[in-house]
Amino acid sequence: MNQLSPADWLTLLAHCAALSLLAVGGAITTAPDMHRFLVDSRHWLSDAQFNHSIAIAQATPGPNVLYVGLIGWHIGLNAGGGASAGPWAQTLALAGFAVAQLGYLLPSGLLAYAATRWLHRHRQRLAVRAFKAGMAPLVVGLVLATGWLLAAAYDQPARDWRLWSLIGATNWLVWRTRIHLLWLIAAGAGMGVLGWV
Repeated sequence: MNQLSPADWLTLLAHCAALSLLAVGGAITTAPDMHRFLVDSRHWLSDAQFNHSIAIAQATPGPNVLYVGLIGWHIGLNAGGGASAGPWAQTLALAGFAVAQLGYLLPSGLLAYAATRWLHRHRQRLAVRAFKAGMAPLVVGLVLATGWLLAAAYDQPARDWRLWSLIGATNWLVWRTRIHLLWLIAAGAGMGVLGWV
């Protein structure tokens, strides 16, 4: 990959900032558009780098927004010539991490702060309650789109009936019971280890 121009760095910053304002339900809901822009359109990342960034961020403790920083890291590393290119590549990787993470966190953080203060003051209004109720299906749809994108990389989603059964059962349990989500995640992991899904 060629060196990124200052305009490319600004484009990365602007795209992350714009997506941060659309991250209803968490940063992971913007993964489909992030993939479209960074992998399909700009070719700054490979599919594997994109998927690994998400997998590492999900597997480590902390917020899943870390995948944005890891994506920035890979973009910077690629711009510097790869991991074996030496200190300059590592410096660009750190710059990529900072640009992507700051671009993603700053606008949404400021908006969340202002909106939370306003919503708390006006929480009894019908419009505020309706807005909260209306956002739930949107968040579910965005999370499902992200899951589909990740599964599609392995050419599996439409053919694996056991996986879809597990997804349906998990969604129903989350919707209708008070079983803690960590127990459901552990059950899904156990089924994966046993080769059932």
